[in-house]
Amino acid sequence: MSEEKDGGAGKGSTLTRQGSIRRTSLLDAAEAVLVAKGSDASLRAIAGEAGVRVGHLQHYFPTRADLIKAVLERALERSLERLAETTGLRMVRDDPSAIELPAGQANPDEVVGVVLAEQEDPQLVRLYVEVWALAARDDEIATVVREFYRKYVAHVEAYVQQGRPDWPGEFCRARAETFVALVEGAALMRSGIAGSRSSSMDAQLAQFAVQLLRD
Repeated sequence: MSEEKDGGAGKGSTLTRQGSIRRTSLLDAAEAVLVAKGSDASLRAIAGEAGVRVGHLQHYFPTRADLIKAVLERALERSLERLAETTGLRMVRDDPSAIELPAGQANPDEVVGVVLAEQEDPQLVRLYVEVWALAARDDEIATVVREFYRKYVAHVEAYVQQGRPDWPGEFCRARAETFVALVEGAALMRSGIAGSRSSSMDAQLAQFAVQLLRD
């Protein structure tokens, strides 16, 4: 009996790993097509990029909105992982209020540095730009994007509140919303899509972003 149970558990574990690998490859394909085709990033195009049938893709992600939600969630998870590796600051993706600080305090300069460093990746910036464009035309995708930024703001709010417990919650949230708006808008300029980047702009941006977190 125990051997049967162990065998069943092993098979289930293998299937879970295989499903995770397939899901990852589908998300990789979705990112590639979104960056390359933007609004033409249909499920058919993404399935073609992944080398699978549309039905196989829809087994994991029934709609394009479901797929984009997963793409954004993975992007947020990777951001939180980079933040933890660099600053020691650990936050839970599915519970924005959960925050674990390293000994002492997570330096806001380091936190801002990690956030802005992500804009050094032109493919990542282009991915967000294309998702924003899709959200402007598709209500389902707009709902997904709003939820993504709600979580993003909640993470920043938790960090601000931890560092400045004397600030009212509403004020911390306003700071967090302004921080996200500043950083996300800056991506268009710093990537060269909507303007040119300069070292003086980078310095001012970092200064204002840090001030929103602490001062």
